[in-house]
Amino acid sequence: MKLIFPYHDKPSGHLPVQINEDIYWYRLPLPMALDHVNVYAIEESRGWTVIDTGFYSDRGVDIWKKIISENFGGKPVKRVVVSHYHPDHVGMAGWFKRQFNADIYATRISWLFARMLTLDVHEKPTPEALNYVKASGVSKSRLDQIKQSRPFNFADCVHPIPLGFKRLQEGDWLKIGSRNWEVRIGSGHAPDHATFWSEDGKICIGADQFLPDITSNVGVYASEPDANPLGDWLNSCQRFLKMANEDILVLPGHKAPFRGLKTRLQELIDHHHGCLAVLTRELTKPTTAIDCFDSVFGRKIPDKEFGLALAETNAHLNFLLWQNKINRTQREGVNYWQNSG
Repeated sequence: MKLIFPYHDKPSGHLPVQINEDIYWYRLPLPMALDHVNVYAIEESRGWTVIDTGFYSDRGVDIWKKIISENFGGKPVKRVVVSHYHPDHVGMAGWFKRQFNADIYATRISWLFARMLTLDVHEKPTPEALNYVKASGVSKSRLDQIKQSRPFNFADCVHPIPLGFKRLQEGDWLKIGSRNWEVRIGSGHAPDHATFWSEDGKICIGADQFLPDITSNVGVYASEPDANPLGDWLNSCQRFLKMANEDILVLPGHKAPFRGLKTRLQELIDHHHGCLAVLTRELTKPTTAIDCFDSVFGRKIPDKEFGLALAETNAHLNFLLWQNKINRTQREGVNYWQNSG
């Protein structure tokens, strides 16, 4: 079936789209090519639960203050539920804790990663980060430029994460608003990514685990350069495929709510396997990760997307390496990849 998008309107600024009697969809701005993140607010008898938060910034604070003053009817935010640790989803969680003493609900890995990364600030790239970039095959001039630049720091857009949280685990149940929600954990885009499935089978809050018409970034980074997140992602998609149905309304972390989850999961699985097949076929000689961009993305990658593109390319290469379908050699700190045939 084709995906169905039941909402023609989109949120704007502090104005939400009402999903049902107690769930409201907001869209917050992001300063990047993907220019928004979806967050959801669920009304309860004595307050509100917020699902994901957007970046922490002066603009983000102003938008949330306006949302709260104009839409929350004087009720406080009692809980913040974090789907995963990425800054567009956890960025304001600490602010809500400080402003409202809101409880933060997250998986253990999400909370640990977010707290660790906000405390890990660097003015220059670390040796490990430089080795990771060098291994991709970048030019010497570009590597020298990166050496002198200030890297992205998590703390640039994430409020300090407070000490203390409430842990989410696979199979937990949460009462939020008028519904009971079962926690189901995915991985690949982020470790221990929480999704929430209503007991009545009508709604799933999928965040970045289920996106309708873009693929979630699945990346390998300097923190774990030999990781296989694409294997985790495909396993998660297969597991969710068994429990999904086409009628459930999915509330994603980006783009618009949709129906057709089984179809979408199969599309995601097929997309990555197709990409892996092309990559394997074209690695007939030793090739750097950067020279694999065309095979993975089928287009020229602009400079502003280089980091995410490299991370995703390495994820595909590592997957094939773990499957023994390609080999990796290193010369002078640069990785070269070639199929095993």
